[in-house]
Amino acid sequence: MEMQKQSNGNHHGDFAHLEGGVKPEGEKFLPQKSNGTKTPQFTDFEGKTSFGMSVFNLSNAIMGSGILGLSYAMSNTGIVLFLILLTCIACLSSYSIHLLLRSAGIVGIRAYEQLGLRAFGHPGKILAAVIITLHNIGAMSSYLFIVKYELPLVIQAFLGQTSTSEDWFMNGNYLIIIVSVCIILPLALMKHLGYLGYTSGFSLTCMVFFLSSVIYKRFNIACPLEAFGNFSVNSTIPEDTCTAKFFTINQETAYTIPILAFAFVCHPEVLPIYTELRNPTKRRMQNIGNLSILGMFVMYLLTAIFGYFTFYENTEAELLHTYSKVDPLDTLILCVRLAVLVAVTLTVPVVLFPIRRALLQLLFPEKPFHWIRHIAIAVCLLFAVNLLVILVPNIRDIFGIIGATTAPSLIFILPGLFYIRIVPKDQEPMSSRPKVQAACFTALGFIFMTMSLTFIVLDWMSGVKRSGGGH
Repeated sequence: MEMQKQSNGNHHGDFAHLEGGVKPEGEKFLPQKSNGTKTPQFTDFEGKTSFGMSVFNLSNAIMGSGILGLSYAMSNTGIVLFLILLTCIACLSSYSIHLLLRSAGIVGIRAYEQLGLRAFGHPGKILAAVIITLHNIGAMSSYLFIVKYELPLVIQAFLGQTSTSEDWFMNGNYLIIIVSVCIILPLALMKHLGYLGYTSGFSLTCMVFFLSSVIYKRFNIACPLEAFGNFSVNSTIPEDTCTAKFFTINQETAYTIPILAFAFVCHPEVLPIYTELRNPTKRRMQNIGNLSILGMFVMYLLTAIFGYFTFYENTEAELLHTYSKVDPLDTLILCVRLAVLVAVTLTVPVVLFPIRRALLQLLFPEKPFHWIRHIAIAVCLLFAVNLLVILVPNIRDIFGIIGATTAPSLIFILPGLFYIRIVPKDQEPMSSRPKVQAACFTALGFIFMTMSLTFIVLDWMSGVKRSGGGH
């Protein structure tokens, strides 16, 4: 999406003159007045989304299936180590948004892929588009995994059945196709992301209900948990079975950083939300990012603590699945399942938008908006994701691999590299503090990626899988 040029030859939308200097933080990214008339700087959309709706959209982009794995992550790190890691990832995500907004403000580019083009040429554009596509496909897959495994249980409970029948409407593979066609596809066909603010707000409300239920259940599920089959009638229950651990290191700890990184990635959505923001400035968008991350930090921490304090070492990779072992027909958990299903279903269209934008930037960079392309890409993406969810057996593997590769790239590596390459050297030389910080930030991303992938591969090679590691 290039900056528009007026037919009279005046390049009101051309930000080339800014390459020699950095715009002040408070200056508007999209100048609102030009010769007394309002001039939008992008050809496809003029920002009309309110601050509140933008917070809903970005919060919804941050929060998704990752919240279901946080109690599991805490059980494999301990409370203190988890809190340290969660705080660090949240702060680093906020700093990453700052780097993206500074880079975008200099060259007037609102697309992640176009920042890659500006920083590294065509290879940078391809790399950014591929990473965004892979990450968001992984995110969409994890959401549909929840639909695949939880919706049959909800239907089963409503029908009063105690065992899964062979009926087609109890088959998760059929159900994700139906949900994709009837709910996700119509929302994904909307022209602009800002229109999804209302569904994002409703999705967040559902997740608040999920958190409230997790807190309530903490005080209504007794420990020890005989439902997990770890103890016989005459066996001696270990003293630390229901004891919270402050520090824990085990083989599953390898998945903690990827799960946390996966849970905070929203960066492909930042610039599209920025562009559609009413009265956009870098400070205003940074406040949206900070508020969204803070809200999700609080929700993540509370969910992890109360989920872990309910099941302790029996916590599984997908928290709802852990509750189902205690009482499969519990009414509250049934309502929670339904709320989470609604939330993740409404999040899928928000995540699909950046993938479609990345593919359009990659395949049709100079083409104007066309409904056929818009619809065709959405249909193809949903088809591919449905196929992936049907074929891949374990949600933890998606959390691990996506969190260990694309998440560090989007949070740490690419924003740092973009900042280093795009901010002019005469304004900030490589020896300047901001550039050194960005370089360290990038290096940290490579370290996270290497460590996480190494531990995950070693875990796979060992062949040891924790019970209940996922569906």
